[in-house]
Amino acid sequence: MVQPLVPLRIRGAIWYQGESNVGRAAQYVGGFQRLITDLRRQWGQGAFPFYFVQLASFLPLERNDPNHSPWAELRDAQRQALALPRTGMAVATDVGNANDIHPRNKRAVGERLALHAARCRPAGAATERAGVHRAAAARRPGGAELAQRRPAHRCTGAALRGFSIADASQRFRPAQARIEGGASWSGTRR
Repeated sequence: MVQPLVPLRIRGAIWYQGESNVGRAAQYVGGFQRLITDLRRQWGQGAFPFYFVQLASFLPLERNDPNHSPWAELRDAQRQALALPRTGMAVATDVGNANDIHPRNKRAVGERLALHAARCRPAGAATERAGVHRAAAARRPGGAELAQRRPAHRCTGAALRGFSIADASQRFRPAQARIEGGASWSGTRR
């Protein structure tokens, strides 16, 4: 379906899809990366920027099982596409809607995609990834601390919902999490 567009020059692409692939995350990992690579090959313009939205949260929090979550598995499959050059991922889990698969706050999603475009450099240059990405993790008594490359929010001490932490048995349990110092999350098991 893109063949008629191939003669046109392309400056980049944005992508928001994946809901229909929930339950097939293992296939999505390779399929999504092949899609990006194939689109770039068809246009023949090199690795043009390809930005995508990670699936927003869906379903009430109490219906999300942290030990078996097809939604989380697909979000991780999407994240793995960041291994390709000049890709960026806008995280939308905080703007999701428990009762509607499409987030109502489209502006936040669009602004996050725009951050990638604003940070993009000319072809061949390194790109700075927008969004929150874990830079380091450390165990703390009764919990863990995660440092991020870029602060997610400006509100220190804010409680975060929907976090889980695994114990030594690798079973996830609900966790209390909060932002400390604007650059790290701290979580403890309940």
